Amino acid sequence: MRKHVQATLLATLLLGGPALAGDHLVETPDAASVKYGPGPKNLPKGTELAVLSGDPSKPGPFAIRLKFPANTLIAPHTHSKPETLTILSGSIVHQHGKTVDKMKGKGLRTGGFVYLPELMPHALWTTGEPVELQVNGSGPFGVDYLNPADDPSKGG
Repeated sequence: MRKHVQATLLATLLLGGPALAGDHLVETPDAASVKYGPGPKNLPKGTELAVLSGDPSKPGPFAIRLKFPANTLIAPHTHSKPETLTILSGSIVHQHGKTVDKMKGKGLRTGGFVYLPELMPHALWTTGEPVELQVNGSGPFGVDYLNPADDPSKGG
């Protein structure tokens, strides 16, 4: 892995530019240039989403950013493919498992990182502040709630 990271850094320095995503260049000059819209209906009310690259609903790599308001719970769920989460601002609590146990969650602050293998049950919640995070993975991407009643799009 270290050699891969070194090779990637060297290539970036030698090529002198932003990374390529698929067959096109993706540049985001700063956080203010990221345009958010309403999140999908299967995420809690108030969620905002920005797609940086790719299309999470289709096969292939993607990068998205999500904003969750303070005091938001994303109930236990899985994803069909591996993903990574990086906390960009604020804080969130992450917990592995099939039920929410707020005593077992681990707090993550700006710079925090989580790798989730496919089908790993987990939950997330914010406390007194909102959070902005980035999710990278391969599509098709979705949230599969362990308890279908927890899916906000189903009236739960």
